[in-house]
Amino acid sequence: MVKIVTDSVASIPAEVVRERDIEVVSLFVNRDGREYREADMDVDAFYEDIADMIDNPPTSSQPSQHAMETIFEKAAQAADEVLGVFISSKMSGTFEGAVRSARACKERYKQFRCTLIDSTSNCGDEMFAVLDACDARDAGGDLTRCAQAAIDSVVSSRFIFAPESLAFLKAGGRIGGASALLGGLLQISPVLTVADWETSTLAKVRTWKKTLARMADVFKEEIEAFGLKRVVVHYIGDKTPAGPRHQMGARGYRAGGGTRGGGAARQSGHRRSRGAGRRDCL
Repeated sequence: MVKIVTDSVASIPAEVVRERDIEVVSLFVNRDGREYREADMDVDAFYEDIADMIDNPPTSSQPSQHAMETIFEKAAQAADEVLGVFISSKMSGTFEGAVRSARACKERYKQFRCTLIDSTSNCGDEMFAVLDACDARDAGGDLTRCAQAAIDSVVSSRFIFAPESLAFLKAGGRIGGASALLGGLLQISPVLTVADWETSTLAKVRTWKKTLARMADVFKEEIEAFGLKRVVVHYIGDKTPAGPRHQMGARGYRAGGGTRGGGAARQSGHRRSRGAGRRDCL
């Protein structure tokens, strides 16, 4: 049997995790000296005062190698193969930690087989790869087929999002103080995406209202050009702006994001939106 493993950044709802038999290893969120297990967090409650976090934003930490090894060892003992799909290796050390853990398990269980996929992104993008791998497994696919399904998902997905304020980008070191100040004065609100494993700018728009409209336009244009398989709407803080995005016409899951603002991840049936994720096979 193929065991599908991912991290909590994929933001897969608990009921879907149970229904699809997905193993989730949790990252941790740290705030004011307290550590929270991300997989168990009430994200809405945690970020309800997000505006007060500007001067001391929460940080995150990757899963421990022990937690990873425990999952892999359990699969090895059950003679299961493992397909792991993880957050971009340029955004977190989670993927590299999974590789180390899998190799350590392989040393103890020579028959153990696994394939680890770098999703090159996070949140909805990562979720899509996991769900497509589950579809392949449930259709009787072997480890190779499941891995290919995940890779195909990676190259046919797009994540677009926007921060409501540039303050968190400044606090996180993504932009300098001068850029944040200038952006604030001009009311510039960038539309962002993920390319080559990292956050990049898709468009620069004046005012938050126009930014939301621009995201919706990009979303609709790509649906018209490439079709739609799945969509997830992301928000953090105020959920109100996320509501109209559900009008785009697709089944979606709600999940938390990473900065104050919102966005959407879209998966088409065939478009190669970006390069394939890194794969590590054992």
